[in-house]
Amino acid sequence: MLNGFRAFRRSALAAVLIIVGLNIPASEAHAAVQTPATATAATGRQLGTVKAIAGNTLTLMTDAGQEVVVSVADGARILQLAPGSTDLKTAQTITLADIAAGDRVLVTGKAGDSAGAFAASRVILMKSGDIAQKHEAEQADWQKRGTGGIVSAADNGSGTLTVSIGAKKLTVNTSSTTQFRRYAGDSVKFEDAKPGTLAQIKVGDQLRVRGAKSDDGSSIQAEEVVSGSFKNLAGLIATIDAASGTLTLKDLATKKMVTVKITANSSVRSLPPEAAARFAARAKGAQGGGGHGDTSAAAQSAGNGAAGAGHSAGMDLSQLVSRLPNQAITDLKVGDAVMVVGSQPDPGSNSVTAVTLLSGVEPILAATPSGSPSLTLSPWSLGGGAPEGGAQ
Repeated sequence: MLNGFRAFRRSALAAVLIIVGLNIPASEAHAAVQTPATATAATGRQLGTVKAIAGNTLTLMTDAGQEVVVSVADGARILQLAPGSTDLKTAQTITLADIAAGDRVLVTGKAGDSAGAFAASRVILMKSGDIAQKHEAEQADWQKRGTGGIVSAADNGSGTLTVSIGAKKLTVNTSSTTQFRRYAGDSVKFEDAKPGTLAQIKVGDQLRVRGAKSDDGSSIQAEEVVSGSFKNLAGLIATIDAASGTLTLKDLATKKMVTVKITANSSVRSLPPEAAARFAARAKGAQGGGGHGDTSAAAQSAGNGAAGAGHSAGMDLSQLVSRLPNQAITDLKVGDAVMVVGSQPDPGSNSVTAVTLLSGVEPILAATPSGSPSLTLSPWSLGGGAPEGGAQ
């Protein structure tokens, strides 16, 4: 998934952590994330990453990409807040000397007399190391308690979603405390995911969920849900233009030629032959209507075949993909069989931007001649189902 989640400390999601921690209303928080520059002018706030500090002056790079020189007035409150904190009462009083380049800060005050100047009466700090630790902990939790697939049913009334993971169905139970994020349709970066709602999730969407599973694994109580509308393709590469970062393929399901754009944020992986064979066997069993009682064994062996990638008894294809080394478009060849999940800002076009492209899938496609593989890729590769997480 996307490498974007590794840019967490610089992303809008890190901004959300600070905003939520200060109990700023959701409407204000959304505005600050979407249009930081506009929100700053209206509310007297600046949010971003410290570039330099000298005396009582901070040079701040805002989330809008603007450089602001912040003068901290004598007597200004300078506080340090732990990531995820929901109350300023838990904040620790510090000094400017405790702030370093790379830290995230939210300053409140008023615009200065000149462009790019700001006078701060309060500074809220989140140490870059603390944010990294929180990110790593969340990543590990997604690995352990995350999963996902294709939404096959959505009941807004009961707050229940049904997700298809291959031939298996998973009931996703949501509540008033479930956090929803919606993947941006015109971006392949997880950090561009925006606050979402249950009502936005539709049948056919890709969904990743983190939470506590039932003992039999048939349901999950969702703590966090990330969803998006993506296009799944599978077929043989017809042409490759490495200079422009594009390739074409004939989608097996629609029989149409599609142009796939590979960007720096695209996840390009190759499935090891041993893993491909075992996942193909699983797909063939699902196509034939058979059970999937050997899923755990197949997943374990597939994981073992992934060159030190590790394994999990419940590993799905996307989980395995997240453990494979990233490749480039130059590693692909005309005639390679690939599976692609991509974003399509213009649904009427015949092109997509690859979020994940997986080669080495000849056995899987051969096992599903209908052109609709029982195994599908997720746009996220954060281990157990989060955006790499999710979200380069």
